[in-house]
Amino acid sequence: MSNIDTLLIITYIYELCTIWATLIMTEQEKWEYIIELDEELLKGGVILSEWTTFLAKDAETAFCSNANLSSILACQAAIESHLRYEYFDARESKGWGFYQLIEKSSLEDNLKSELHELRKFRNRWVHVEDPSDDSDLLSRPEYHEDELMQFAKKSVRIMLKALYANQWI
Repeated sequence: MSNIDTLLIITYIYELCTIWATLIMTEQEKWEYIIELDEELLKGGVILSEWTTFLAKDAETAFCSNANLSSILACQAAIESHLRYEYFDARESKGWGFYQLIEKSSLEDNLKSELHELRKFRNRWVHVEDPSDDSDLLSRPEYHEDELMQFAKKSVRIMLKALYANQWI
């Protein structure tokens, strides 16, 4: 390998590290991100059930602690709890999955689309078809960790949009 090749490799690794460093947020930056979302999305007041509040707090705590998959799962659980509380009678929605709750809610179509995106992403991780097919996960763990990190951030935003969708002033 020539010196030029070595220099190119070092430059490439440095650029990757720089990009990765810009993607990673500190715990404090993540809490600030949540506060910014609250300030952006919450213009009035909302009433949340205790279950929804507990699950949303857990989702945010998991996000800020880099437990990204846990954050995504808790975001979905908080949204599901909120949809049942806000839009449906408990007996009416008994047995409904997340898909039915989304579709039968009165949420705006663009938010419903985001919720379906969350549902599909979550399903990929929760309903693994073949757990023995792990070669991609083993060969590219950074890719999957980055994907989870980015989607956890997006999930927190989607969760807050859903929880704050029916505000009163």
